Amino acid sequence: MATLTVTARGQVTFRKDILQHLGVRPGEKIESDKLPDGRVLLRAARPAGTIEDFLGLLAGKTKKVATLDEINQAAAAGWAGEK
Repeated sequence: MATLTVTARGQVTFRKDILQHLGVRPGEKIESDKLPDGRVLLRAARPAGTIEDFLGLLAGKTKKVATLDEINQAAAAGWAGEK
């Protein structure tokens, strides 16, 4: 168990191994939840994805252009568990 020291300004510094365990890098955020028994739960804050993040994700990955029918067939096959 790591022991942290609280500064006069009420701040603590997490050790590198703790931040690596959380998967947090400089500039990223940590979420905290206060539990009723005086403990605090910490986890890496992960932004929720948006449709804008998804759009264009595969752009430039292939030169093939699919028709709407081909896209619909591929989607149907995927939902059916086919390859």
